Amino acid sequence: MNKSTTIKEYCRTLNLGNIASNLDQVILDAEKKQYSYLDYTVSLFQAEVAHRQQRDINNRIKAARLPLCYDLSAYDSNVSNGLDKKQLNQLRELKWLEQNYNILLMGPSGTGKTFIAAGLCYDAIMAGYRAYFKSLDNLIHLLKMKEVTRTAAVEVRRLYRAHLIVIDDIMLLPVTKNDAVALFNFINNLYEKTSFIITTNKSPKEWAQMLDDEVLATALLDRLLFKCEIIKLEGNSYRMKNRKTIFAKSD
Repeated sequence: MNKSTTIKEYCRTLNLGNIASNLDQVILDAEKKQYSYLDYTVSLFQAEVAHRQQRDINNRIKAARLPLCYDLSAYDSNVSNGLDKKQLNQLRELKWLEQNYNILLMGPSGTGKTFIAAGLCYDAIMAGYRAYFKSLDNLIHLLKMKEVTRTAAVEVRRLYRAHLIVIDDIMLLPVTKNDAVALFNFINNLYEKTSFIITTNKSPKEWAQMLDDEVLATALLDRLLFKCEIIKLEGNSYRMKNRKTIFAKSD
């Protein structure tokens, strides 16, 4: 067994898979550029660390369950929806997340609420935060099932360690009393240490109607709005304005 093969075996034993995979190329580069022993060693570990960091980011993006569209660099700043490019860039700096603020994105369907929320969630992940994206229906289902299935229990525990949780389409449909209580308990346990991004097409005053419980709605809003930036989006639906057609355009 030659020395290169021996090193690869040691790397696999020590779970240094990226070094093992790229050892031959690193050796070739080192010989070509006449690396010192120290430079050669540094290049090996730099490659391993970069690989692990990228793998960690990929795993956190997968765990976040982001929707298909979440890259805010593709945000159409020409759309007039009440949030200009300067404000969006300020949100993307994530100062509000450092200060444990919440964001409430409120407005009619198609004004960009989900896209903005998902994009900020992605930005948080790339900045090293633990961030997750959940629709209200999905979150309520997890809270119901956490005592029943191991998968749900693991996912809920993960949410309790989050820096940021997006709850999409809250109050889109009426919520049962039991589900509302479970949602309140979840947010009540987290609001002092975790930031939330909430998207909704209902004003806070309408939440009581959707929950059919003014006291519970008030308590829920009290926790979410205590440290919160309310962003009211407006305008026509971007999806309807840019809807696709299967027919060729006529001359």
